[in-house]
Parts: sequence; structure tokens; C-alpha cells
Amino acid sequence: MGIREFYAGVSPSTTALPTTTPPTALSHFTVVDYGVCVLLLVSSLAIGLFYARRGRGQNTVRQFLLANRSMGSLPVALSLLATFQSAVAILGVPGEIYRSGTEYWFLGCSYLLGLLVPAHIFIPIFYRLNISSAYEYLELRFTKVVRLCGTITFIFQMVIYMGVVLYAPALALNAVTGLDLWGSVLALGIVCTIYTSLGGLKAVIWTDVFQTAVMFLGQLAVVIVGAAKVGGIGRVWDVASQHGHISGIDLNPDPFVRHTFWTLAFGGVFMMLSLYGVNQAQVQRYLSSRTEKAAILSCYAVFPCQQITLCIGCLIGLVMFVYYHDHPWAEAQVSSDQLVLYFVMDILGELPGLPGLFVACLFSGSLSTISSAFNSLATVTIEDLIRPHFPEISENRATLISKVLAVVYGLVCLGMAYVSSLMGPVLQAAISIFGMVGGPLLGLFCLGIFFPCANSTGAVVGLLAGLIMAFWIGIGSMVSNMTSRMVSSPLNGTVFPSFGNTTVVSMTTLMPSAGSKPTGLQRFYSLSYLWYSAHSSTTVIIIGLLISLLTGGTKGQPPNPRTIYPVLPRLLALLPISCRDRLPCQEYSEDFSYKTEKIPEKLSNGMLTGRGEEEVVAAPEQGHIQGDHGHSFILQETSL
Repeated sequence: MGIREFYAGVSPSTTALPTTTPPTALSHFTVVDYGVCVLLLVSSLAIGLFYARRGRGQNTVRQFLLANRSMGSLPVALSLLATFQSAVAILGVPGEIYRSGTEYWFLGCSYLLGLLVPAHIFIPIFYRLNISSAYEYLELRFTKVVRLCGTITFIFQMVIYMGVVLYAPALALNAVTGLDLWGSVLALGIVCTIYTSLGGLKAVIWTDVFQTAVMFLGQLAVVIVGAAKVGGIGRVWDVASQHGHISGIDLNPDPFVRHTFWTLAFGGVFMMLSLYGVNQAQVQRYLSSRTEKAAILSCYAVFPCQQITLCIGCLIGLVMFVYYHDHPWAEAQVSSDQLVLYFVMDILGELPGLPGLFVACLFSGSLSTISSAFNSLATVTIEDLIRPHFPEISENRATLISKVLAVVYGLVCLGMAYVSSLMGPVLQAAISIFGMVGGPLLGLFCLGIFFPCANSTGAVVGLLAGLIMAFWIGIGSMVSNMTSRMVSSPLNGTVFPSFGNTTVVSMTTLMPSAGSKPTGLQRFYSLSYLWYSAHSSTTVIIIGLLISLLTGGTKGQPPNPRTIYPVLPRLLALLPISCRDRLPCQEYSEDFSYKTEKIPEKLSNGMLTGRGEEEVVAAPEQGHIQGDHGHSFILQETSL
């Protein structure tokens, strides 16, 4: 089965669309609409060229990959949001609400804790180490081998994903609007490659800001026009309530139920942590902030932005439900991506420019996602794979190589888009790989940050175990569902969030036939997708700790205190002193004593951590050391 047929109506994630004949959306796409799309591409390119010209005299890796650590909290926050909000997410959330009601909205409850932990644990550690790549942390905490494993895993994750996220929305647009498929793919890929390779991270961030505004306007136009056509938001809510589309709180604790409050609100936390805590694309934006406080504020600012975006997506889904309730058509099977596009083109088709605005909205989602991929891949390649082996490389040469790498990954993205066109039903599996890898990487970083007794052997074995478990459950679930399609059973569309750039992808879970319940491996494979990240990251931590203990732990060589977040001492500090005195582990909360000395922390490339030395100031009574940039590091006993 070809990829066109896969999206044209026989894909696993098909939905009954009430239509006699598909709308002739192509006739609605006017010259004005094409002009809006071209304007988006030209504007994005102009921003990149502007920052390329403005930064011509600053040819350093720090300026190109970290925007010279000069960014404010607001543009960084909007860039974080744009990376999260891909084109597939813009199409996926309304489709989920249309099919299953508003229960998916409770995912927003996970945003708070999913952003607080990165803001107060991950960001301070990464920022104070003055690193460029998140995987530099793994060498500082463990060894070069662990850093290499993390880097290769991330590159595999992004290379597989970025071509798919570029191709899939373009294919849906082609099916509904008649917009040239490869013209769209090439235009997006080439424009994104140019402004990413010339302007660096600063250009990527500011184009993300512009593209976020376009995404917001495009979705808002659909809500306003759609609601007006069905009688207003009040009627939308009333009709949706009457037909059971406004979901209540389902407190069922069963992790095998696809969507419950606990699954969305708490399983979603691990998804958020894998995205906003350890994903290189997001970490790189934190590190581009001018101060640590600005980085933390940008993480806080993402929260209301995400809530607004989620609410708009839910509103589009509800308006779409009411619209098709008022305009019943004969049923035809189309993919959920096409379902949203048919609706958008149907209600906006008579208003020149607005269909183009929504397509520009989708283009913005694709551009923001793949530009983040190009930049982050260039960063980890130069910092984790090239510089460790060529430490003598000059700044000018390293910057040039970084720009070439951005171009190379742009070409790889176009190549992967072509591969995606040949993949047929395997396309959904390729998209899902992104999510499968996010959980194990989160577990690897948590193992290093929260467990001082973990060693490099435990980290590598734990990562491999987590990846095996993630792929076993993920691929097993998809194969099981594809097999189950042979049996007549109602469809239950699933929105599958990817955990690195957290992109919502349409997947399908087939509900078991009446009176039957999955057993054995089928039951295991029916685990809700939102628990995948929690399951695989927990696997990494448990296996990593077991292997570390069996291999002697840190063998009397405690890890660098700056790479550890002392959870146990902080928890014990909450207990009354009388209780702490009775505990056998009370010594864990004792402070280290430090003498004034130089502590050069070297990486495998012979370079010092933070490209310099840290001056340790004796402060045993406070348990602090004073580092460069005026940062104060809390040092407490962390040996287990």
C-alpha cells in the first residue's frame, strides 16, 4: 500500500467524515492565499538573512549555536512553544477532540509540574555548568562513553523524525487543497535550511517568534469564523454538552485505559519532562538566555502560552463537531489530518486569504520544528562528536563546520522526507520512534542527576534496557493494532504525543470487541501511550541502579557535586531534627568541607568545563562554593 493511499482513506487513523463528496478545496485556494504562504516563507528567510548579516563580525560557535547567550525570556519562551507546536499537533488536537470529546484537555494539568521541575532542577544544573550540549553533562557526570550513547540516540531520534514531520502535513495539504506536494516540501526544507545555517540560533528563535504569531492567528481565525457559522461559542458548548462531548473527570486509576485524569495529568508529566527537561532543542534555548533567571522565567512563561494553545485546539475540535452536527453528510473515510483540513477549507473557503493563513499556520509549525532539529543536531555533532576528537580546532573553523552541518542536516531532512513517501503504513511507526526515545533519555539524565551512586556502566545498560522496553511496547502495540484491524471493531483514534519536541501525532487504538478484554501480551501492549515515557524512564533508573550497585557504585570516587541535585538531603531537611537524629542515613545531609583550590573539570576534548576553571571558596558552614559568573553552588553530602 502506497503512502498516498495510506493518507487518502485507508490509514489506521481514519475517521468517519460526514461528507457527500469532499469539498473542492482547491477552488477555494486563491492567488491571495498563495501570496500569504509565500509571504510567510519570505519573511522567515528575511529574518535569517538579517541576523546572518548582523552577526557577520562574530564568528564564534557560542554566537552561532547559543546566540551569544544574549536572549531575553519572552522570545525564548515563544521559541520553546513553537518547537512544541508542530504542524501535526495543529491538525491532531482538533481531530482528537472531534472524535473523543474534551478529555484530552486535562493534559494541560501536567504542564505545571512538567515545567516546574525543569525550571528549578534541570535548568540551574545545565546553565551553571556553562555547557553547549545537554550531552556534555553526561560526560561530566559519567564518562565519555555515556555521552556518546546519549548523543547517538538523540541523532537517531531526530533524523528519523524530521523528515516525517516535514512530509506528513505536506501530504495532507496536497490531498485536501491540491497544493503541490513536493513543491511544499522543497520550499519548506530549503527556506529552513538557509535561515538556520546562516543566522544560527538567534535567527531560529526570532523566526519562531514570528511563526508563533502566525500559528496563533491561523487557529484563532478558524475558531472565530467557525463559531460564527454555528451560532456562537455558547451554542457550541451547549450542543457539545448535549451529545456528551464535554468530558468530566475520569478518576479511573487503570493505566491501560487510554485517557483518564491520572493518565493525562500525571503520565503527561513525564512527557513534559522529556521535552522541557532534557531535550537538546529546548535545553539549547535555555542556554541561550542572558542569565539563569531569564532561562527560568522563559520556562514559566511557556505555561500560559501552552494552555492558550491547547484551549484553542480544543475549541476548533468542538466547533468542528457542532458544524458537522448541523451539516450532516454521508460518511466517507479520511485520515484525521485531512478531516481538520476539510473543515477549515469548508468554513474559510469563501474568505480570500484565510485559507492561506491557515496553511501558513501549518507551514509555521513545520518550519519551527525542523529548524530546531537542524540547529540542535548541528550543536551535538560539533560539540559531542567533532570537538572531543579535534580539540585544537579554531573558533572560526568550528563555526564554519557548524554552518555546514546545518546545511547537511537540511539535505538529510529532504532525503528523509522522500524516504517517508515510500514508507506506507510504516510512516506512523517512524513518527512514534520520536516518542519512544524520549523516555529512556529522560531516565538517563534523571539517573545521573538524582542518584549519586549510579555509575557509567549502570547508565549505559540502563539506557539500552529502556530503549528495548520502549520499542517493545511501542512497536508491539502498533503491530497488535494493525492485526486487530482485520476484525470488525469500532475505531478509537488516539493522539500520540512525541516526547522530545512533543508533537501530537495521529495514531489509532482499536477498542476490543464487546465482551472481550485483552489478556497476556495484548494487555501489556494496551498500556496507555501517555505512560510510555514514565515506564521506559523508570526502567532506565531501576536497571541503572541495580547494575551500578552490582558493579561497585562510584567506588569511592563521588561524582562532581555540580552535576547532582541532592534529593535525599533536601527531603531529610523537611523532617524535625529529633527525627533526623534517629535515622541511620542522617549523615547524608551533612555538608562537605572545602578548601580554597582550583578544580579544573576536563572533558574528553581536553577543554575545561565552562571553558575555564572554577574558584572554590571555603564556606563549610554554608555548604556553598562560588563559581564563575557569580553562581553559588549548594554542596551537600551525596554519597549513598
